[in-house]
Amino acid sequence: MNAATDERNGTKPTRPTRQLADFFLRWEWLLIALIAVVVLVNSQLSPFFLNTRNLMRATSDFMEMGLMILPMAFIIITGNIDLSVASMMAMCASLLGYLHIQGVNIWVAAAAALLLGVLGGALNGFLVARIKLPSLVVTLGTYAFYRGIAYALLGDQAATGYPSSFTFLGQGTLGEIRLPFSAVLFLFFAIIFGLVLHKTTFGRYLYAIGNSEDAARYSGVPVARIKMAIFMLSGFMAALAGIVIAARFGSTRPDVGTGLELSVITATVLGGINIFGGSGTMIGAILALVLIGLMRFGMGLVNVQGQVQSIAVGLLLIFSILLPNAARQISQRRGQVQLSGVVTAVILLALIAFFIWFFFWSRVPILNQ
Repeated sequence: MNAATDERNGTKPTRPTRQLADFFLRWEWLLIALIAVVVLVNSQLSPFFLNTRNLMRATSDFMEMGLMILPMAFIIITGNIDLSVASMMAMCASLLGYLHIQGVNIWVAAAAALLLGVLGGALNGFLVARIKLPSLVVTLGTYAFYRGIAYALLGDQAATGYPSSFTFLGQGTLGEIRLPFSAVLFLFFAIIFGLVLHKTTFGRYLYAIGNSEDAARYSGVPVARIKMAIFMLSGFMAALAGIVIAARFGSTRPDVGTGLELSVITATVLGGINIFGGSGTMIGAILALVLIGLMRFGMGLVNVQGQVQSIAVGLLLIFSILLPNAARQISQRRGQVQLSGVVTAVILLALIAFFIWFFFWSRVPILNQ
């Protein structure tokens, strides 16, 4: 009996048919489609978009964000959030720069920066897991605290003069296509984090905590220790991102990465990871990172102002919350029109229309100069 016969008889589709339909309704396919649209549109707007060297150079611009997305996926899957990642990145990069100015070996300074990141993550984890404070409140506080430490370390000065062996981490390339070394570093960690999330007991614990923390605790899941671990991982990866960004720029300032936490959270949630926890995939988060990176690169090529790019990221954050809800409604109530679904569709269309108008309006003052 096939799916059409099932529908005529009023029965549900066969299991293979439903499995196939569910597979192609996955959020990752929509992200792939959006990436294809972005590539097509940007290649029409700028002849330089598909240049391999330009693409490789642009890739290095969002690898620091990619490094912080990986542990952020773990944290959001458990139903928590970390708003302090960009500030922690700046704090660790500033410590690196401060120690370098004091004459400390650059690799010793880098190791100290990584250790500081782990300690910063441990503070977040302790307050969330042991003191049981909301992660939103805790990381909002450390968001300001860690940025303040960055300014205390460097003040208004910039640390410069890093050796070439160190700057290779952010500026070096490999092979004829000039693949950034930072991209290789990101891919290495992405594979590790993906395998841990989807192929280990630790990963299953993360989903269990996100679905019901109390049920997970009663089932014997070490909830507090896992929370401590993921926040410490977030601190370590933020420190690594700080090292990479210092190497890429060849200097460090305490204001580095200001506002980057918005892009990190946007990419994570846009990747299909439920902001309330319990679901999502690592491949989705990585695809969302690619989407945001290509959008920013394309908008930069056609002279879209930085403020408009920030608006685009903000709209993506709204889309990333509205679209999954709309998709779930369609999947669960096939053939039924719900008022909430209509309202969601109208809001999405209005936001898309606003962004398209604002996109072209913002280009006019620059292009007419």
